[in-house]
Amino acid sequence: MNKCINYIYSIGAAMGSLGKGMFRTFSSMVHPARILTQQYPENRETTLYIPERFEAELHLIEDENGELKCTACTLCQTACPNDTIQIKVEKVTTPEGKSKRVLSEYIYDLGRCTFCGQCVDSCNFGALEMTNHFENSEYDKRKLVKLLNERHLPANRKEEQI
Repeated sequence: MNKCINYIYSIGAAMGSLGKGMFRTFSSMVHPARILTQQYPENRETTLYIPERFEAELHLIEDENGELKCTACTLCQTACPNDTIQIKVEKVTTPEGKSKRVLSEYIYDLGRCTFCGQCVDSCNFGALEMTNHFENSEYDKRKLVKLLNERHLPANRKEEQI
C-alpha cells in the first residue's frame, strides 16, 4: 500500500513540475520583454553589457613615453599559481657602465590562466592590468600562448619570433 501511495505522489509531483515549466514557457510568450536570455553574437555591439570589473585577459601597461612599465622583476611569475606567466630577462650594460635587467620576453599562456588576478596584485610597479576582452576561444591551443611585449621588441627579434 505504501508503494502505491509513493507512486501516485511521484506522478503528482511530475505533473506539478510539468505545469511550472509550461507556465514559464507561456508567460514568456505573452510577455517577451521579461525574457532574460541575450542573443549573444547578434547583440555584441548593441545591448551586451560587460562589467568593468570583469577580468579576462592580462595586458602590459605602457607609460606616457610608450615604454613598458615592466621592470622584469618576476614577481608576477612567482605569484601565478599555475605557471601561466614566463618572463625571460636579459642583462644589459647601460652607458654609465651599470648592469641592468631588461625584459626580453613576456609569455602569457591564456589557456592555463585561472583569471585570479594575483599577478596584477603582486606587481609593485603598476605594469599589469586585466582587461575585460572575453572573446578568446581558439581551435588551436597554441594560439592562446601570447607574447605580450611583441610590439616593443626590436625589428630583428620580431623576425626570430615568426
